[in-house]
Amino acid sequence: MSQQKSIVMLVAVMMLLSNKAYATSYNVGDSSGWAFGIAGWENGKSFVAGDSLVFNYGAGAHNVVVVDKASYDSCSVPASAPTYTSGQDNIVLNKGANYFICGFNGHCQAGMKIAANAA
Repeated sequence: MSQQKSIVMLVAVMMLLSNKAYATSYNVGDSSGWAFGIAGWENGKSFVAGDSLVFNYGAGAHNVVVVDKASYDSCSVPASAPTYTSGQDNIVLNKGANYFICGFNGHCQAGMKIAANAA
């Protein structure tokens, strides 16, 4: 009975580890990073929940704000929106629509926004 429990535990651990192995990390903007005109970079990519987006930019020059669709469309920053400022922000995608903008004045309007849909 003890050996059977060990095998079940081993299989469970392997399943947990295998799910993480399938997560992909994407550098937003590829070599250009999180920059003006980035809107559309996400097109054609097949994101899944658990994938991560890495936003690389000069700290203090930009930020990354997690917003809803209305705020994405209007380039507005809600007061309680999660905001990242490190310049090397790693954000894990949730299932469904994920919206990100730069909250600096005029940056979103200049194309610093992406909408990543994760299956």
